[in-house]
Amino acid sequence: MADRLNGRRIAILAADGVERVELVRPREALREEGASTDLVSLSEGEIQSMNGDIEPSERFAVDRVVSEAKVEDYDALVVPGGTVNPDNLRLDADAVGFVRDFIAAGKPVAAICHGPWILVEADVVRGRTVTSYPSIRTDIRNAGGVVVDEEVVTDHGVTTSRNPDDLPAFCERIVREFAQG
Repeated sequence: MADRLNGRRIAILAADGVERVELVRPREALREEGASTDLVSLSEGEIQSMNGDIEPSERFAVDRVVSEAKVEDYDALVVPGGTVNPDNLRLDADAVGFVRDFIAAGKPVAAICHGPWILVEADVVRGRTVTSYPSIRTDIRNAGGVVVDEEVVTDHGVTTSRNPDDLPAFCERIVREFAQG
């Protein structure tokens, strides 16, 4: 089933501080199923990925700046984690609006680890069951989300996972969810 996402275009929203494996593994899974992906970020150039939030890793070329990106150009959205990445994203009005507009359009959105922070900022967790890295669960609860401690959860088009250990389940689920559209 290596073509479940043929013709699908997926935005990966990330900034400096993104956890490398949480960017690379989902992108590989999506591409293996035929999707094209764009790395969407806050500015042109490259972003710095990290290993475990403290060790600099690869740099990745930005395909599109979020202020110029349009939800209608994409079929789905992935937000990787890392502590610094979603913290940078949630301070940017265009990034927050991009996430909010994806939800409003009814398109699937996925976030892993600290990635759900931008879901909180976009005010889209209210009434949804969500999982995340433990340190942001209070933020999710305070934003009206229902927090569970499971490797992957999908609720009304929003898929979330806790950490890099959950990547196999997360990648399998996002492929399935994005194929259903």
